[in-house]
Amino acid sequence: MADILPEREALSRAVELLRAGEAIAIPTETVYGLAADATNGEAVARIYETKGRPQFNPLIAHVADRAMAERIAVFNPLARLLADAFWPGPLTLVLPHRAGSGVHPLVTAGLDTIALRCPKGFGARVIEALGRPVAAPSANSSGRISGTTAEAVEADLGARIPLIVDGGPTPVGLESTIVKVEENGITLLRPGGVAADEIERVTGMALMRGAKGVQAPGMLASHYAPNAHMRLGVAEVKPGEALLAFGPQRVAGAERAVAMRNLSESGEMREAAANLFSHLLALDRSGAATIAVEPVPLEGLGEAINDRLARAAAPRDR
Repeated sequence: MADILPEREALSRAVELLRAGEAIAIPTETVYGLAADATNGEAVARIYETKGRPQFNPLIAHVADRAMAERIAVFNPLARLLADAFWPGPLTLVLPHRAGSGVHPLVTAGLDTIALRCPKGFGARVIEALGRPVAAPSANSSGRISGTTAEAVEADLGARIPLIVDGGPTPVGLESTIVKVEENGITLLRPGGVAADEIERVTGMALMRGAKGVQAPGMLASHYAPNAHMRLGVAEVKPGEALLAFGPQRVAGAERAVAMRNLSESGEMREAAANLFSHLLALDRSGAATIAVEPVPLEGLGEAINDRLARAAAPRDR
């Protein structure tokens, strides 16, 4: 079983394990990440093996700062503007991969682009101490609910990794927003912890949408899924269902839900985003065969919340 260490005691042990080619769970501001040295092919392969992740699904390389990022990818002025505005933070940039970067090809899954993010907190400290980029998808079994607490990670992956660094509940609670930056504009590949309108305000450009294929993490149709089935945008709760609620008003039949969690009693989107995965996990553990989900507005972070809910509810192999 994994050792669980608080952040203040974990840095040297985390770096030691990363240098040895291990995959470990670390807290970031978004969700917990399953981290490994991005320049070590065996270590990156351990991420895929531990998660049961398809190797055509690329990983995000996390960096300590923009200087490290520019050694890995080719930045244009628009990419620099975004990095300066949102790093460190929950924005991932997909950029042309620089030849000779040292990042192992397993990270990019054969693409000529690479996804880069500069995290806050412990993630930044461990990358700086390691001196190399770290690949770190969410610390959960592939396709399942992302872990936002050390306890959730331990329940899922604790038997498969040597260390979980406990930084408490993650403050954002959603994975990063991913955008592909090109000379002629910016394409939203995955909504996340930075709302699309924030990016548009900084750049003065409308985000393009409708990207096809797997160009970045989190683009598989079925992802973030509980064991229970899900019904989205419900008008009533059916007997035997659990309820994922939003806001102060309940749908019909809410009183008969076998379990209920409210993303935000006041309807505040940041609170709802932070609670999404932990509330889904709690309702999944209730034993209900189906989780009914009240409508969540699409504005701001609601776009990312609805994206995760849609992928969690998508048909999947059982």
